Amino acid sequence: MPKMETFQDLSLHPSTNQKELWRWLYTELRAAILDGRLRAGTRLPSTRSLAVQYELSRGTVITAFDQLQAEGYIRTEVGSGTYVATGLPDGPLPTSRSKPAPALPQSTATLSKRAQAQLKDVVVMPAPHSVGKAFRAYEPAIDLFPADLWARTAARVLRRAPRSLYGHGSAGGYQPLRRAIAEYVGSSRGVRCTPEQIIVTSGAQQALDLLGRFLLDPGDSVWMEDPGYPGAWQTLRAAGARIIPVPVDQDGLNVAAARKLSPRAKMAYVTPANQFPLGVTMSADRRIELLQWAAEAGAWIVEDEYDAEYRYFGRPVAALQSLDRSGAVIYVGTFTKMLFNALRLGFLVLPLRLVGAFEAARTLVDRHPPTLDQAILSEFITEGHFGHHVRKMRQIYAERMAVLKEAADEHLGGLLDVTNAAAGMKTVAWLKTGTSDKAAAAQARRLGLEMIELSEFSIKQPLKPGLLLGFAGCNPDELRRGVSVLAAALRNPPALR
Repeated sequence: MPKMETFQDLSLHPSTNQKELWRWLYTELRAAILDGRLRAGTRLPSTRSLAVQYELSRGTVITAFDQLQAEGYIRTEVGSGTYVATGLPDGPLPTSRSKPAPALPQSTATLSKRAQAQLKDVVVMPAPHSVGKAFRAYEPAIDLFPADLWARTAARVLRRAPRSLYGHGSAGGYQPLRRAIAEYVGSSRGVRCTPEQIIVTSGAQQALDLLGRFLLDPGDSVWMEDPGYPGAWQTLRAAGARIIPVPVDQDGLNVAAARKLSPRAKMAYVTPANQFPLGVTMSADRRIELLQWAAEAGAWIVEDEYDAEYRYFGRPVAALQSLDRSGAVIYVGTFTKMLFNALRLGFLVLPLRLVGAFEAARTLVDRHPPTLDQAILSEFITEGHFGHHVRKMRQIYAERMAVLKEAADEHLGGLLDVTNAAAGMKTVAWLKTGTSDKAAAAQARRLGLEMIELSEFSIKQPLKPGLLLGFAGCNPDELRRGVSVLAAALRNPPALR
């Protein structure tokens, strides 16, 4: 067994201001072993002699040796000394200091065929580097969110939080938040539920994912509003559902047409308070008709209320769930559109018979939502800040819609007919130029606007050419600028053909 009398294999002497000298020594010895300068069976100097040689404390050397031994690079024989471990390959191993390992064949592993089919139409939304840009349709008025108030609430919660809040949370959600949600949707939307029926999710999108995965079997049919929300039908399709596009008229989803298309569907997805994207409200007759079908067919109704709080004429329409007596309606809500996009918290209101199963389902996905974020939101709601913010935004959004309508009537006459939205954070504008909405939207984007063509939301049903204009997140000056730019885009026929 070779013996080492002196040791000069370390590439650098430790700097006098280096904080973790044991890590320097560990790294240098490990590199010497891996690149073959210290071969298997080589005896290392004693910890005392290495300490003297490199002007280290003996404790520093012992710490480095302990780490090397724990990782299997060296072994200690009582009464004999410390040796480089045998069993390591002879010759140099690849490290950052040695030649690269021989090239391996490129991996041919791919996505599953199912994933390739499911993901081909999904658009990944980029993170914006600005707020309030015309005509962003998915963003609330972030510039008006009371960030200082939220920060003070968060600081107070974090100061007072018991250590239990830093531990494993409840799969159903933070109980005070579930209680606050139940009270709020009961008073504002007429939803009939107890806190136990609330499951807190990471936004409405996760709620839809859970519903698709755990209520549907592959091949089950789902009624889907057409035009409708792509995030819903793509998610349910990914769960293996067979999407049944159902036309929408002035009264909402056409239940009679849906019955003819697929009478025994397993689920219907609807946005009854403010249909996405057309903005119509489902009539009382249609609501009763839909509930009767669900009870007869043993089907689920998923009611997605993403911005129904923002109604500008009269009081907000009560939730479809408030009429349900058979336990068929599942209510989906989100705080993203009510507060700010980065707050990835939403919720499900479930029939009691589903609660245990969905707590188990949530455990399979991500265990539980972030407990501290839930605690902050709970305080924000119970102290009245949430309700105050929603009331304030309802007034401001109505004013912004009026600004958009006034500017459009002045500058877009003969080009675009902007609908005066009764609710929500966006509106539909119908093209009058005879061009396709895809071409018009592309030209608007080239001029710096954020624009979505209405045809993007069509599954099968043909639509008149139109654009979706977000107004809630844009201040009045930005809305007027956006209208001016949009007018220039629509008056540029060569780019539209």
